Amino acid sequence: MSFDATVLTMFPEAFPGPLGVSLIGTAWREAGLWTLETVDIRSFSKDKRGFLDDTPAGGGPGQVMRADVIAAALDSVERRGRPLLYMSARGRPLSQERVAQWAVGPGVIVLCGRFEGVDQRVLDARGFEEVAVGDAVLAGGEAAAMVAIEACVRLAPGVLGQPESLKEESFEDGLLEHPQYTRPRTFEGLDIPEVLLSGHHAQVAAWRRTQREITTRERRPDLWAAHLANQQPKGG
Repeated sequence: MSFDATVLTMFPEAFPGPLGVSLIGTAWREAGLWTLETVDIRSFSKDKRGFLDDTPAGGGPGQVMRADVIAAALDSVERRGRPLLYMSARGRPLSQERVAQWAVGPGVIVLCGRFEGVDQRVLDARGFEEVAVGDAVLAGGEAAAMVAIEACVRLAPGVLGQPESLKEESFEDGLLEHPQYTRPRTFEGLDIPEVLLSGHHAQVAAWRRTQREITTRERRPDLWAAHLANQQPKGG
């Protein structure tokens, strides 16, 4: 079963973008391990000029994407049990845990907003989950959609050449990834840590674990606190 991604967007020409290159692109174009479909929301506008937005109810700046146009675009797509994602700065943060759940399913349907956003009624009526890729506001949801889709697709069986490379990645066990090094041995006066050249696998593993803990503690105190909480013995 392939992972099927459908994107509802005003700018289908933005895709595939980075989804079409490297191993992700090969898995799509050549191996057929996943599929990408774009739906042009503008084509569902009943306005002869193709407008799909209107002024915000209650006043205020900008425009809001209309619920009826979004609904028509979505209803043209066969859902097949796929979750509906709306890329939004106010959404719940994209997490590796959620990505892993979506990755083993039939795929995702992703709505890309523009302007001031989307009429809340279509989000509620159709059951969209709002998802944020970071604490920043983008001009539209297309870049965020690519992030979410790539995070899912790379977990699909056969997409990456070395599945074992997933085991110690950031977020897989609540910790960030350790630093990586390769040749040359010395670069601008900086050496590869000696332990990585020792050939002692147990010492290398211990060093990497320590580095993951240090990096997580310094850069993501929230993840570190959650990690420590998970290490506490569970009460009976």
